[in-house]
Formats: sequence, structure tokens, C-alpha cells
Amino acid sequence: MNQIDWHRLATLYRQKYLNNRVKEGGKSYQDANLGMPIFPHNLKLRKYQHQAVANWLDNKGRGTLKMATGSGKTIIALAIAQELYQQIKLQVLLIVCPTQHLVSQWSRECQRFNLRPIIAMKRVDNWQGELSNQLYNLPNNLPNSAQFLTIITTNSTLISDAFQSQLQYFPAKTLIVGDEAHNLGSTQSESRLPRNIGLRLALSATPERQYDELGTEALLDYFGKILQPEFTLADAIKQGALAHYLYYPILVELTTPEAADYAKLTKRIGWTLNKNPNFLGNDTLTSLLNRRSRLIANAANKLTCLEKLMRSRLNTTHTIFYCGDGHLDDDTRQIDAVTHLLGKELGYRVNTYTTNTSLEERERLRRQFESGELQGLIAIRCLDEGVDIPAIKTAVILASSSNSRQFIQRRGRILRPHPSKQQATLFDTIVIPPNLDRDTWEVEKNLLRKELLRFITFAELADNAEEATTQLFKLQEQYEL
Repeated sequence: MNQIDWHRLATLYRQKYLNNRVKEGGKSYQDANLGMPIFPHNLKLRKYQHQAVANWLDNKGRGTLKMATGSGKTIIALAIAQELYQQIKLQVLLIVCPTQHLVSQWSRECQRFNLRPIIAMKRVDNWQGELSNQLYNLPNNLPNSAQFLTIITTNSTLISDAFQSQLQYFPAKTLIVGDEAHNLGSTQSESRLPRNIGLRLALSATPERQYDELGTEALLDYFGKILQPEFTLADAIKQGALAHYLYYPILVELTTPEAADYAKLTKRIGWTLNKNPNFLGNDTLTSLLNRRSRLIANAANKLTCLEKLMRSRLNTTHTIFYCGDGHLDDDTRQIDAVTHLLGKELGYRVNTYTTNTSLEERERLRRQFESGELQGLIAIRCLDEGVDIPAIKTAVILASSSNSRQFIQRRGRILRPHPSKQQATLFDTIVIPPNLDRDTWEVEKNLLRKELLRFITFAELADNAEEATTQLFKLQEQYEL
């Protein structure tokens, strides 16, 4: 795309929108050819979103947007596609998502922009023929053929041989958008990203891949550098793009048997670290840490704390409960125990939302949740990334990984604005370690310090930051952190 005068495009865009010379919103759909990108008449971008579009143009049609979950990255991407169509007659928009439910969400947003996407996932027979025909007819302007083509696919479909065989037919004026693009940084995915597509945009609140510097470098090398403005969660709350929130840590003590198991595992972790302080490639250490993480995630007293909390909240709605995927001592899954407690014992109207829930069922649950017919959804991980349910008002976190991406995604998900939501509320269970002997205490303090980082991060931006951090600072003092 070297023939494009990117500086001119960025300058024109800034003159139109950042200087308020032209109002947003396109003509009505009745006046446009079906499938052509048109900016919705009832949508208005925020200034930082306009700035992101202009900076991507300035960067010659490449770049990574590092913006908080809920800040409107999807809308920015579609605004870029619409601008490229107006200025250079963009022909194809290819959107790549990590999961099927994200494909469905992108499809709904695309329809707001007058786009009629081909959904390329699941069975090859469902999409390959249509995609092949549309690509073949695209430059020929044949009657009844599309003049603009939108394709939404999953990461797994993109790297499949069936989809890879079609990439050579994509025209030069194609834009590829990688949603939650950090997932595309794996060796397998990155190696199959289409090099013949020059216009590239990556979207992620957390583009840096944890413990994978090479994958992060490869991702940014393909899509382009992280562009300004980096829009943080604090920025999003301050500008009204995300809701304010209250944060309440709930301290959970281990049972006597759990405390004994915890102490044994911690002592073994200390011995293993003394023999080999290197975390990477230390399978024994990894196994011990995973066992202890599962013990914390499924601590039995979390159910006791949950019951106490929810008995005073039985009339509330729009609550998400995040569970772990482990089992309790009696071999009952935590999610099943939580579902039984809330639904059977307390009469709180809930249903589960897991990776085994079909797309059709997820959509039904989403509608019931938004209407209040369901008071709560109980989830394992699949409500972390990309799922758009702005009606969420409260979250109860019963299990969380140490991966910073997970709690960044969760918090942004909970804070999405909604007309009925003035403020969100987060309840976060924190397991308190038992008293340990001095031999293992220094190791334990280092591990606990990392664990508390998430809680401090949650607390510092909350409306009740002083109250929340005071409670956590007491915990720090108690454990001499």
C-alpha cells in the first residue's frame, strides 16, 4: 500500500472530525448499497477514539490499540474500515476473533455499520463456497455481487488449510483486524497470519503476552507498534467510557485440613526453590504451585462467605459469579456447589455459563440476564474475554488466576456502561495463608506479595479506594510485606 498518501488521509480525518468540521453519522441504509460501510447516524465517537483512528492512519495503516476493556475498540476498528472505504475504496474487511461468541458480537456490531458479514467458522461447507465466489466476483463488479466484503472468522479457522487456501485471492485493499490479538502471538497462529494483507490493526487491552517476549515481539512486528493514546482503565472511568465501581475484598480463612495441606505444599515449594531457583523448566515446582493454587481457588470457606454475602442480597439482579474449574474436598465441582447454594438453598435465580454452553443458549441466557428474569450467571473463565454484557452490575470473584490479563479483562467487562448502571460493585475473595514456620516464610512472602498485587490494583481505582486499601494494608502489615 505504498502508493497511499497516509499523511494526507490522516490530515483529512483530523480536519473532519477532531476539528469538528463534519458531524458523524452516515446517510440512511435505504440510500446505500447493502453491505457498504456506513457510520451509524445515532453513534458518536469520543475524542480518544477519533485520535486512535487518526494515529493509525498516521502510522501508515498499521498499529496496535492498547485500550481498556469496554473502551470501544470494536467501534474504532469499524470506523477505520468506514474511513478507508470512503478514502481509498477499501474492498475487504477481515476480522479474526479467538472465540465463536466474539464472532457473534462482531456480527451484531457490523450490522450497525450496514455490513453483511460472511461468518467463517465451524463446518467448511457453511462458508468456503460463498467466500470463494465473493472473492472471485469482487473486482469484476458483476450484477448482484458484493462491492465490499466483510468476513468474520475465528483464530482456529484462520490457521486452517481451508481458510489459508483462500488468502491468496484477497485483494490489496484488505484490512485485517485481530481482536484480543494477544491470542495470535503463539508460534502456530503468528506463522499463519496473512503476509499479503498490508493493512493491519490489532486490538487488546493487554497485547503483551505474559512470559512470552518473543510472541509479543512477533505480534507487534506483524500488526505494528502500540499506538497512542494508550487508554487505561483510569482514563476510561474518568472520561465516562466505563462505570465507577466499589471494591470489597472478602478475607477467607482455610479450614484446618486445608491449612495443613497448604503448609506442606509451601514447605515443598521452598525446598524445590532452594535446589533450583529457576522457575522456567522446573516441572516439579510448576506442579506444586498449581496444586497450591487449586487449593486456594477451591477453599471450602469461600462458600460460607458467599452464603453470608448473598443472604443480604437476595433481591438484587445482574450479578456475575466467577468460579474456578476445580473440585472441593468431596469431589464436587466448585461451580456445581455454588449453583446449588445460590439456586436451591437461597432461591436466587441463576444459571451456569461455561465453555460447554452453546452459542444459542448463551444468547438466551444473556437476554434473560439483561431482563432480570435471571438474577445471576455463574461462569468459569468464558465471561473473561470479549463477552459484552453491559447490564452486569455486580461481580463476585470466587477464583482467579495470577495472570494479570484475566483480572484486567474481568474488571473492564464488569464496568461497561449501561443506562441502568450508575456504579458497579466487585466482591473479591482473598484467601489468608495460615501461620507458617520461619523456614518457609520468606518464600511465602514473595508469593503472597504477587497475589496481593491484583487486589491493590482493583482497590486503587475504586470509589471507596481508601476503605478498600486500608483493609489490604492491614493484611500487608500482618504478613510483614
